[in-house]
Amino acid sequence: MGRAPGDNPPSRTTTELFREDIREWIRTHAPAGLTGPPSRAAEAAAAWESSLLGARLICADWPSRYGGSGLSAEESLVFEEECARAGAPRIRRGAGERIVGPTILAHGTEEQKSRLLPGIVSGEHTYCLAYSEPGHGSDLASVGTRGTPTGDEIVVTGRKAWVDGAERADRALVLCRTGPDTSGHRGLSCVVVRLDGGNGVVRRVVRRADGTADFGELSFDLSRAPLRDVVGGVNGGWRAVMTGLAHERAGRAAGRHLGFEAEFWDLVREADKTGRTRDPVIRDRLARAYTGITVLRLLERRAAARTPAGTGPGAESAVTHLLSAEYHRRFGELALDIMGAPALVRPEGDGYATDRWQEALLSGRAGTIRSGTSEVLRDVVAERLLGLPKEPGAAHRRPS
Repeated sequence: MGRAPGDNPPSRTTTELFREDIREWIRTHAPAGLTGPPSRAAEAAAAWESSLLGARLICADWPSRYGGSGLSAEESLVFEEECARAGAPRIRRGAGERIVGPTILAHGTEEQKSRLLPGIVSGEHTYCLAYSEPGHGSDLASVGTRGTPTGDEIVVTGRKAWVDGAERADRALVLCRTGPDTSGHRGLSCVVVRLDGGNGVVRRVVRRADGTADFGELSFDLSRAPLRDVVGGVNGGWRAVMTGLAHERAGRAAGRHLGFEAEFWDLVREADKTGRTRDPVIRDRLARAYTGITVLRLLERRAAARTPAGTGPGAESAVTHLLSAEYHRRFGELALDIMGAPALVRPEGDGYATDRWQEALLSGRAGTIRSGTSEVLRDVVAERLLGLPKEPGAAHRRPS
């Protein structure tokens, strides 16, 4: 029912006004050629990054005094959506933006924030997260890497596995044991360590099942870092770890429905070419997949609306991350079912080449163990959101 002449138009929300403003800003600042030939795209991407830096729209949800714009979670999601709508990438700083920066903001000293955060925003420093260790699975509390305070330094010795982006990073946030306890979450510390051979660091590439080599192992042999780079204080690392994991889960899930939806319609077009969309079973599975994307979009928006400005994600981030990972695992299976027998054959290429649908299947499996396995996330949802009791024996296996 329309408004009668003379009626006042409904007032627009702050989020709606922000959407209009950021859409216009993107329209006037995004250079042509961002999706063009590589030679032009590289130049356009550099200009786009410069514009984003000038407008404080890289790490945009960080406080302005550290290089961001102080966007709320809701505004940040709107910015993500409008960048996707315009075909302009939202430039990110990897683990530095998604995990390390928020951990420093929550647990670092003012000196650490002022010294370390600007380098992440500018891209001068690239971080990776060195938490997991060989043979320890998802049990971060069983970390064996040692950190020994010596004078005004901390000396780190140990080995880290499954480090995402290790080959590109020049710094790592390392979880190490600094207290007398040999197990458990007490006596752990988080420290920023420089990654160079002169600091006793050795990198080894780990190739994944999909042929990519984004993971690595890091070995620390008497690697040194100043005590001022311990985030959360010596023996105070567990709270910092939990903060980082919450932000990692929330960061991986934020805006993922946008990529999922584009990928979904690409698959529908492939199914159309082979006539698979006439198969009622395939149509039903595609409909279920699109419903899953819609649910994720609504969950992301609800989570963003419920996150007060200046606060970190809560246990609700486990829900979105869990559903996101489980959706993509099922999507990869659907994609290969649609492609049929040709999906069993790898394409020509160096190394272990895979096509995009084979990669979707393999990466979908990996997503269910990244940032906490699906089983661990279900425990988080059950215990911290639904208030259910811990399973018998869980108290000594996993700290609350």
